[in-house]
Amino acid sequence: MQSVFQQRLNGLKQRHQELLSRPNRVSPEYDNGVLERFQHPILTADHVPLDWRYDLNEQSNPWLLQRLGINAAFNPGAIEWNGKIALAVRLEGVDRKSFFAIAESDSGIDGFRFRDEPIVMPQTEDPETNVYDMRLVRHQDGWIYGLFCAERRDSQAAADDLSAAVAAAGIARTRDLIHWERLPDLVSRSPQQRNVTLHPEFIDGKYALYTRPLNAFMATDSGPGIGWALLDDIENPRIEQEIVVDPRAYHTVKEGKNGLGPSPIRTSEGWLQLAHGVRETAAGLRYVLYAFMTALEEPWRVIHRPGGYLLAPRGAERVGDVSNVLFSNGWVVREDNTVLLYYAASDTRCHVARSSVERLVDYMKNTPPDAATSAACVRQRLELIRNNRRLNYGSIAESVGGQTKRRR
Repeated sequence: MQSVFQQRLNGLKQRHQELLSRPNRVSPEYDNGVLERFQHPILTADHVPLDWRYDLNEQSNPWLLQRLGINAAFNPGAIEWNGKIALAVRLEGVDRKSFFAIAESDSGIDGFRFRDEPIVMPQTEDPETNVYDMRLVRHQDGWIYGLFCAERRDSQAAADDLSAAVAAAGIARTRDLIHWERLPDLVSRSPQQRNVTLHPEFIDGKYALYTRPLNAFMATDSGPGIGWALLDDIENPRIEQEIVVDPRAYHTVKEGKNGLGPSPIRTSEGWLQLAHGVRETAAGLRYVLYAFMTALEEPWRVIHRPGGYLLAPRGAERVGDVSNVLFSNGWVVREDNTVLLYYAASDTRCHVARSSVERLVDYMKNTPPDAATSAACVRQRLELIRNNRRLNYGSIAESVGGQTKRRR
């Protein structure tokens, strides 16, 4: 008869393999033409290898208890690497500490598997307590950069204030996604920096950053919006001036705060930009994803700004560790111009949505901007309705009570 250890181990292995090999198909419940969602998350805490969570020695762990649990797998940076999609996933242990690990897939839609070990990220002379939300950027200088939030307790806070923290932009670089060189954290005039993203190309011979200047760690209304800054030396990352690229705006999806997600995608029409916007509700903060386009030669200048959100939490995505949240810091363009957009739902699990460069460019250019008031939004919608009637309604057949009726 098998021991308790062997019985549990066999069951764990079987369920883990079934999860890793589960196919992921397009969800029929969501179709706005811009992108497709998929039925299943691509990565969860249960995808993490068993030997990262369990002591697999029967002598020291006869009941096969979990020793180092994983709470969530979310907010992945993304890059195409050797023909695969590689995600730098934020894993959060049950102790609330986050760390990074690379998961890879051929399709980028399912079959993701973690590498043998998580990333060993070097620390600076002032070690951070927590790291999270890495943006992966293949830069023109030949390096792959990882920019992430490095969080430390606020040394100026009162001794009994254990929630006061300072967010800094951590910077590391690699050539193989295995060995990482840590650079100094970004220095700026802003008290806090989160969600900093590196532009993939030099601008006038300088590194360019999309920043998120903040006055306070958690509070909404504590920063002007998404910033832009130039950097002379990535090895001595100090910026003196930031301009606002995309400001917060009253009664919009980005009223409370906003920040850029992944590094932008270059197209012939301009740079595709993906960001998160936050507003306060009676149920707490609501995070959605929105998009805009900046000029090709002036990546700080917005040329198209579609109104509203591109993606918002739906169904089971609304439930999790921090509910009603979508967040993205990774997307990839494949050789056929397919865009795979990776996002996390409620700070708990990773998902993917699929689009194309062509569809996203169309969305950016031709989706009307936010009309700013209810009356203007009605006029905007009436224009769409009446244009459709003039163009189509004379030939559209509608089924009414099982019979075909033609509008005139």
